[in-house]
Amino acid sequence: MSVKDNLNTIKSELPDEVTLVAVSKTKPNEDILEAYEAGQRVFGENKVQEMVQKWEDLPKDIEWHMIGHLQRNKVKYMAEFVSLIHGVDSPRLLKEINKQAKKHDRVIPCLLQIHIAEEDTKFGLDKAELEELIESDTFKAMENIKIVGLMGMATFTDDMDQVRREFAQLKSMFDALKAKLSDITILSMGMSGDYSIAIDEGSTMVRIGSSIFGARNYS
Repeated sequence: MSVKDNLNTIKSELPDEVTLVAVSKTKPNEDILEAYEAGQRVFGENKVQEMVQKWEDLPKDIEWHMIGHLQRNKVKYMAEFVSLIHGVDSPRLLKEINKQAKKHDRVIPCLLQIHIAEEDTKFGLDKAELEELIESDTFKAMENIKIVGLMGMATFTDDMDQVRREFAQLKSMFDALKAKLSDITILSMGMSGDYSIAIDEGSTMVRIGSSIFGARNYS
């Protein structure tokens, strides 16, 4: 099936209130344009350099989401245009985003990444770190970032009950945060292998790559 057909199939399965981020990392511009022509406007990248290149080359009404682990020294390259940063996993990173956003006279929307997986390879804040961050004076003084929700990745496992538990845990943290911060609207959880469970558990944004574009090309 073509990129367009895959995209339309997935969109037909998603509830209206769920935003689809088409994960275009490692994919050529032609594939992105095929999705764009089929109406997709939100794309996710995990490498800043690749995202900058695509932003320069492709239509300017595309919303670029940074979905990968972000190093502080890379923030400056995308601060001018990035629409949403998914993986904010430390106060130091948030501080850097605020600083670079200020230089461009922007307020950059961000999601705080929460560690929900039973794996050491995933990044993210735990519940205590989340609470400490949002209560801190440093956080309250940041005027060029806006926390709009949470993001998390479930354990890479065939045990879908475990995946469901992890998503449910993230949803309860999301609900608690919503009661404290007025801009909280996005719960980004669910990828190609588990997005239907994520939606069942309350996800409002899913990140889907291989089911749209086919297997990744790392060459």
